Amino acid sequence: MEIKAGKLLSNIDSPDDLKKIPKEQLHQVCDELRQYIIDVVSVHGGHFAASLGVVELSVALHYIFNTPYDQLVWDVGHQAYGHKILTGRRDSFPSNRKYKGLSGFPNRSESDYDTFGVGHSSTSISAALGMAMASYSKGEKDRQHIAVIGDGAMTAGLAFEAMNHAGSTKSNILIILNDNCMSIDPNVGALKEYLTDITTSHTYNKVKDDVWNLLGKLPVGKHFSRSMAQKLTDGLKGMLSSSANLFEALNLRYFGPIDGHNISKLVDTLHDLKDIPGPKILHIKTVKGKGYELAEKDQTKWHAPGLFDKITGEIVKKKFDIPQPPKYQDVFGYTMIELAEKNESIMGVTPAMPSGSSLKYMMEKMPDRAFDVGICEQHAVTLSAGLATQGMRVFCNVYSTFMQRAYDMVIHDVAIQNLPVVFCLDRAGLVGEDGATHHGCYDIAYMRCIPNMIISAPMNERELRNLMYTAQLPTTVSPFVIRYPRGEGVMPEWKTPFESLEIGKGRKLKDGQHIAILSFGHPGNFAAAAIRDVKAEGINPAHYDMRFVKPIDEALLHEVFAKFSKIITIEDGTVVGGFGTAVLEFMNQQGYHAEVKIMGIPDRLVEHGTPRELYNEIGLNAQAVAEVLREWMKEMKIVTTQFQ
Repeated sequence: MEIKAGKLLSNIDSPDDLKKIPKEQLHQVCDELRQYIIDVVSVHGGHFAASLGVVELSVALHYIFNTPYDQLVWDVGHQAYGHKILTGRRDSFPSNRKYKGLSGFPNRSESDYDTFGVGHSSTSISAALGMAMASYSKGEKDRQHIAVIGDGAMTAGLAFEAMNHAGSTKSNILIILNDNCMSIDPNVGALKEYLTDITTSHTYNKVKDDVWNLLGKLPVGKHFSRSMAQKLTDGLKGMLSSSANLFEALNLRYFGPIDGHNISKLVDTLHDLKDIPGPKILHIKTVKGKGYELAEKDQTKWHAPGLFDKITGEIVKKKFDIPQPPKYQDVFGYTMIELAEKNESIMGVTPAMPSGSSLKYMMEKMPDRAFDVGICEQHAVTLSAGLATQGMRVFCNVYSTFMQRAYDMVIHDVAIQNLPVVFCLDRAGLVGEDGATHHGCYDIAYMRCIPNMIISAPMNERELRNLMYTAQLPTTVSPFVIRYPRGEGVMPEWKTPFESLEIGKGRKLKDGQHIAILSFGHPGNFAAAAIRDVKAEGINPAHYDMRFVKPIDEALLHEVFAKFSKIITIEDGTVVGGFGTAVLEFMNQQGYHAEVKIMGIPDRLVEHGTPRELYNEIGLNAQAVAEVLREWMKEMKIVTTQFQ
């Protein structure tokens, strides 16, 4: 299905083309750009509401600034679809987030207009400041550097660290605060209230606008300099409101708030700010999902809705003839409520992912015991540690890829003090269309090297429930990691009775001959499927679900290495330092000799696509396991023939 852009948009292949359009027609460009995003995403999928909210800003930025010489950094990148379409990728935009297609985020290898690769939030100010400082050092005084950051991303400590530094430099950086009261879920915390206070201070904003209008009419010369005008404005700001003090205390010149959907006002404001040197911040108010009524009303649901009918708003759902397994995150969410009803010490913490992690169910039912702390992974971990010192059993739910941002806190605040915080690492393994920035490849390796850590992974929903139950028992006295993948499990009838598991103890699922498969986590289902596939060929491998990589079940490994000379390990983590490496370490330490095939995520970046496409690409599926089994059996038969 071919999707055509509007009359003006179809002729914009670069920002240079955009600049040829008269200012009074920019509203039409915005309308066409918004409609094109709706048309494409409804048919091909992707993030949705965020880009609709910054259509006018995207147009204004490329209209006023000389991109890519002027460097534009988008925070996270969920909102960068308009930016991509305006910078030469309009016709390829339908391939967005598809295998071998455009990345869903700005990507330096994709375009010169993508100045910085982004996927995790709150990096834009630091990155743009680094660019600005480099330009200042090279004498490029005319070069502009713009960081677009949302109020949700602004809650992260990194953003405040960058602003604190920016204010002490002479760097030419413009921070645009895109304030829509949302990240993926509604924003939380005192900053949200602070920004609301700024935007609702009618007296402050009325007088401030009047002052700037007056100053714009005064001559700028030796008797009335720009610095004098700024001092007068600063004084009036101080008298009328404390609203801007947070930013101006950091030595950032504050402008706004202004309507982020008024394209004429945006263009005029950016044109004026372009001539003001040094660090500054422009505060704009926008609506996430702007222009699509359903997305405006339910911005969380429409963050990334999948395919939908753009006319009716009906989201396309897969239809199945038989009951389907639940998503792992939903099993986590509902199990949290079950456990918390029986154990009053249980609390839940997540950094801005209550919907994605399904902690929202507990937050709705037990709002005093489950918390969204904003985009603050480091705070989430140390907060959990503080709660644990007081006897609380905290389930800290963080996506695997985001836990990397709190690594020091895991070591310093949890592991060294041996606090029994339960880290539920959602989205372990390859997550699909979000690509390299979001894959949960490294948690096994980076957690395994930390003393006191217990590291586990469930093969199915029953195992997830039992691991969660075990983690909250009084006898569990160390940090406890439970990692599980994004999406559906394998058990439609998943709500099974709780069972305590012995920590560090695996299980033999199937005895066999010649070859043993050791699996860790959900990929055990790939192994089980492969075993079923080769059964008719007379291939009969053993299968062990290890459950824990730390402590690893040494008794089970002694059994395996004593009986089998060919061993396959399978995991959905990196092959470097992961589960397979742990097995090799045991083999070396104990003096065993065997051929070990490690199957996992290779030591390279894996880009985006559906999980099925990506697992096919790296050879981590049932078919790949079956092929290894066939090849090894063929080798063993050849050896047998030679000795007959």
